[in-house]
Amino acid sequence: MKLLWLKGHICLSVLLNILRMDFYKLDQSPLFRGLLPSDIEGIMKNIHFRIRRYGPGDLIAQSGEKVSSMMIVTEGGVKGEMTAYSGRVIKIEEVEAPGAVAAAFLFGRKNILPVNVIAIVETEILFIEKTVFLQLLKGNSRVLVNFLDMISNRSQFLSDKIRFLSFKTIKGKLAHYILQQAGESGTSVRLGLTQSSIGDLFGVTRPSVSRALREMEEEGLIAAKGKSVSITDRQGLSELTGN
Repeated sequence: MKLLWLKGHICLSVLLNILRMDFYKLDQSPLFRGLLPSDIEGIMKNIHFRIRRYGPGDLIAQSGEKVSSMMIVTEGGVKGEMTAYSGRVIKIEEVEAPGAVAAAFLFGRKNILPVNVIAIVETEILFIEKTVFLQLLKGNSRVLVNFLDMISNRSQFLSDKIRFLSFKTIKGKLAHYILQQAGESGTSVRLGLTQSSIGDLFGVTRPSVSRALREMEEEGLIAAKGKSVSITDRQGLSELTGN
């Protein structure tokens, strides 16, 4: 596991070469949106941060831990999982580089991580301690606005997630997922997840997803072939979601 500590104005050429590559990764991050790599370099050279690498399947952070750092995925990707009372592991979401992990839990009265964060592939995470990150927000209005946007987007995501979980049937969840992927006027979608991954998202088994898709096809709601799904009865799908 690689760990780099940077403090103040360090001018070692080797470290700067490594960090320069990181700056170009960070300019795609929602936190640094609107800033040039040179702007980001100026910011990062003056704050404490650390970089850690993880292998596939490594536990990065555990459910119940206090969130004490801003975490940005600079390479690879992670997934958030929680275990239901039944013992089944439910995948909540995936975050790929250059997204942020658990940003909404950094502040607040109960800043406890609700899920296990696990590396999906070879992954690199940038950590900025909470106190340092707070100073960064105070000193850079662009980063502050970006962070507020991230929190607002997270609130909207969680609102959609709660609504999704309120669907009691697998077909209701599938209908919502298909309609969401298709958009308001789309008639066909290519599912970005395998049936097994969809099952993990819904908290059910792959055969249950397969059976629900087959029933929806038999009812004339969709026509499915592999990951491609054509919507044949949008109104019927909508009714499954309660809309």
